[in-house]
Amino acid sequence: MTQTPTLSLNDGRNIPQLGFGTYQIDNDDAAEAVSTALDVGYKLVDTAAIYGNEEGVGEGLGSHRDIWLTTKIWNESQGYERAKAAFAKCLARLDRPVVDLVLIHWPCAENDKYVETWKAMIEMREAGTARSIGVSNFQPDHLKRLVDETGEVPALNQIELHPSFQQRDLRKLHDEMGIVTQSWSPLGQGNGLDNETIKAIAEETGQNAAAVIIRWHIQHGLAVIPKASSRDHIAANFEALRFELSDDQMARIDALDDKDGRIGPHPDEFC
Repeated sequence: MTQTPTLSLNDGRNIPQLGFGTYQIDNDDAAEAVSTALDVGYKLVDTAAIYGNEEGVGEGLGSHRDIWLTTKIWNESQGYERAKAAFAKCLARLDRPVVDLVLIHWPCAENDKYVETWKAMIEMREAGTARSIGVSNFQPDHLKRLVDETGEVPALNQIELHPSFQQRDLRKLHDEMGIVTQSWSPLGQGNGLDNETIKAIAEETGQNAAAVIIRWHIQHGLAVIPKASSRDHIAANFEALRFELSDDQMARIDALDDKDGRIGPHPDEFC
């Protein structure tokens, strides 16, 4: 069994660096997909209330209690009391008394409720129903405001990050603040698989293109949660743990960065 590397969080816990993402996996298919991922060797599963598949994810996890489980509170559930109620529903759907990590899914700054949501999440952690707390899609001003108003630094910020959109400034801030960066859409929604540089490196290493990209994330110290539904793709992604990229190969992928490469919505404009 390939050993999954871990990253240290600022709360003293260690998170598996490679995980299994479940975005756009239907609830009816989630149990089988998660079960397959565990069989391949994944030690982290990522879901969210808005994905509509928490029941299936919980079913797929079954009796496993050694798998890191992350879920997220959706925009309409922000606010002190609403967040607590929404999180209780997440736990019920997952059929778990506790999750390893809960995130605020988007800052949704125009509603101005992310700070009070964060205060509720601090209490969730203190109550023992969420072992770690973090955020997703937060920009520098959002992160700084959380810390200024609560004194609590998020353990992790899950952001869009792939070779065509590398978010270097935000990653630098994360490093300065002690926040782990976790990449969503790490393959650029599959677009990176057809890139000529990626294909060349895949040929050089004898690896599949997805594994090459995931390996790039890992060697940069990023946590990464690729989504896949078929066993072949789930296993292909996991191959990233079995080889290393050279400094030259890393630099060639670094050179693919594009300031206009964002695929998903801008966090300042989405709510």
